[in-house]
Amino acid sequence: MSPPAPNAAAVRWHGVANAAALRDAACQRILVAAADAIQQRGRFAIVLAGGNTPQGVYRMLRGADTDWSCWQVYFGDERCLPTIDPERNSRMAAEAWLYHVAIPKSQMHALPAERGARAAAQAYANTLRHVGDFDLVLLGLGEDGHTASLFPDHDWGTDADAADALAVLDAPKPPAQRVSLSARRLSRARAVLFLVEGESKRDAVMQWRAGADIPARAIHPEGGVDVLVEAMLLPAGTA
Repeated sequence: MSPPAPNAAAVRWHGVANAAALRDAACQRILVAAADAIQQRGRFAIVLAGGNTPQGVYRMLRGADTDWSCWQVYFGDERCLPTIDPERNSRMAAEAWLYHVAIPKSQMHALPAERGARAAAQAYANTLRHVGDFDLVLLGLGEDGHTASLFPDHDWGTDADAADALAVLDAPKPPAQRVSLSARRLSRARAVLFLVEGESKRDAVMQWRAGADIPARAIHPEGGVDVLVEAMLLPAGTA
């Protein structure tokens, strides 16, 4: 790994009252980004995150008024498990949302992690070869500061020649084998939105705000990142 680029400090913190308000705000931001992208470019390329917080957002999106035929769905990371395993991010997103809307299946680009980390990383890099900047990347924040499957003391893929997708063979939490988009590829986005809730994330938020070298801080698109976070996790008086 390497130190984050100087513009990594461009982080906008948005405190919300509670988890329900966070889901509402996230859903609104996603749909605004989709409308803008479809109007300007005729397509909307979104990268999905796993976890409980996004799952609630995905359920809300089932009833959205949008042109689903213009959506292109990608994933920030995946566990190397069978496709039907409920711990798969793609399975969760499908059951919570994607199978309930009219996005063409050919436009849902699941990570083929069932092939094993190395083969899946190469295959997804090929999938992304002709994909330009993402319109919106959704990410979470782990208790240790990890995001996607980019963990502390591992390669985050920050170098200019880093691959778009990384094979993770020794993740510190099960399963050990995973695939993750690199920090460099996740940063190739018009917007990046972190969703952070729960008391367990307090230390990670404090580290991030203090400038600690954690994986989340390695995501730095030109326009900076936005963090929707429960207000209880922020210092008093933070906007």
